[in-house]
Amino acid sequence: MAKDTLTVTDNRTGKSYELPVTNGTVRAMDLRQIRTSEDDFGLMTYDPAFTNTASCVSRITFIDGDKGILRYRGIPIDELAEKATYLEVAYLLIHGELPTRTELDSFVHNITFHTMVHENIRELMDGFRYDAHPMGMLTSTVAALSTFYPDATDVHDADSRMLQMHRIVAKMPTLAAFAYRHRRGLPCVYPDNELSFAGNFLAMLFKMAERRYQPNPAVEKALDVLFILHADHEQNCSTNAMRGVGSSQVDPYSATAAACAALYGPLHGGANEQAIRMLQEIGSVNNIPEFIKKVKGGEGRLMGFGHRVYKNYDPRAKVIKKLAYEVFDAVGKNPLIDIAIELERIALEDEYFVKRKLYPNVDFYSGIIYQAMGLPMDMFPVLFAIGRSAGWLAQWREMLEDDEQKIARPRQIYLGEELRSYVPISERDNGFVAKPARPTKTP
Repeated sequence: MAKDTLTVTDNRTGKSYELPVTNGTVRAMDLRQIRTSEDDFGLMTYDPAFTNTASCVSRITFIDGDKGILRYRGIPIDELAEKATYLEVAYLLIHGELPTRTELDSFVHNITFHTMVHENIRELMDGFRYDAHPMGMLTSTVAALSTFYPDATDVHDADSRMLQMHRIVAKMPTLAAFAYRHRRGLPCVYPDNELSFAGNFLAMLFKMAERRYQPNPAVEKALDVLFILHADHEQNCSTNAMRGVGSSQVDPYSATAAACAALYGPLHGGANEQAIRMLQEIGSVNNIPEFIKKVKGGEGRLMGFGHRVYKNYDPRAKVIKKLAYEVFDAVGKNPLIDIAIELERIALEDEYFVKRKLYPNVDFYSGIIYQAMGLPMDMFPVLFAIGRSAGWLAQWREMLEDDEQKIARPRQIYLGEELRSYVPISERDNGFVAKPARPTKTP
């Protein structure tokens, strides 16, 4: 009769071990019993970049990369993008269920109520250089919020946790817009609580001398959808940072700042900027064949294609591709879209890329839409952070409520020097090599 176990034979000792298999995994600690002697630490797994290690049990986001599936709390991403609002999705991620009308109204009110930030935060923003990167400003000011809300340190108080989550989701667009205006040398625009979540953000970005800013409905809807598409994505780099830093039981503002810092990198939140730069480098549809040839020859990379998780078409990319034309109808066409469409067509038909399962991902089209909206490339990771804040907080809350979670502390494999003696600086020279304090065995 089949058993949910794995039998492992250690060929070093000849001993066999039966390990339980749960949800397709073997617990790493179960390997520690496999030893060659009493003083042996026990067997560990070695998994650089966590390519095949589950660090938690989660009920928030499901991804099947081979089938191109992404679901929030079981609901397909395309359904949410078509039918829901971002704040409705934020509620879903944080609370686990779609809200009733009363629950949603209350949630929206709480978010709207907390959009303002302390004037000292605006003054802090003024201290940055005129050309400071918006993502650096966002990361810094999110961290600074922890000094304004000392109650946030009580992470085990459920009411306090919820209050901080409302504050973070609400204030991220305000901080992002302040960073954008600072970079442009423009005065800050304060929140307009009569507008939607996305509409208010657009007003804080683009309002000039008009008495009341009225966002373009198509752009407002598109931005809301983009926030939904970026709201969560399982245990990615920034979410892992949120959980890892949060596991020390620090306040959520500090943990969110750590997540922002992770998102800042070009391999994560800056990936859509890299895709835009690639399309600009290609310059014309006529130049695509030569570019493809260079990529195959190892002289370049196909940015915006392929994904660590997806080995099929990224379901978010399908939504964004359709969304792009809706934005173009409202604000004008981004000429890069023609290059993008043709590049996608060639790549999906070329055996070289098909064999490597390089399909367009969310970054391939999102930057094109942001550009059409009039947003510079250095704002792309900031926009990503606004949408992802709800997912980060949902993951943070889940981590705190998981009894199995402890402070993150990975193991390592030490391959450095054996025990050596300290040598005074007077006895050292450029050619000196410290001798071992005791003889070591040579294999």
